[in-house]
Amino acid sequence: MEFYKFSKDSGKRISKFDSNFIMSRIIQTDKATNIGCMHLDQNGIVGFHQAVVPQLLVVITGEGYVRNDSEEYFKVQSGDAVFWEKDEWHETKSDKGLTAIVIESVELNPSLFMPLKK
Repeated sequence: MEFYKFSKDSGKRISKFDSNFIMSRIIQTDKATNIGCMHLDQNGIVGFHQAVVPQLLVVITGEGYVRNDSEEYFKVQSGDAVFWEKDEWHETKSDKGLTAIVIESVELNPSLFMPLKK
């Protein structure tokens, strides 16, 4: 399990085409990729299971907790991204609610695009 951040301070200012915004890159793939939006309500949980393919959880709003095969939970919140390798056991839960984008593909390498969270 690896933790990344995609917050505004890790992005790059874009000015091309008279633009004025900050882009925080997340991932790029050439292979088939599934992208979904996951909504965990209060006390929601994605049960403990193995990742079928590498998986990236990109927290958009709210906060929650994640773990891998250890029993220790780590807090995540908006601006955090969590990466699990294929076959890695993991779980996500939230007491207050959490919305996240989930990206699954045989070809994910988030370290090329996002800094590790310290």
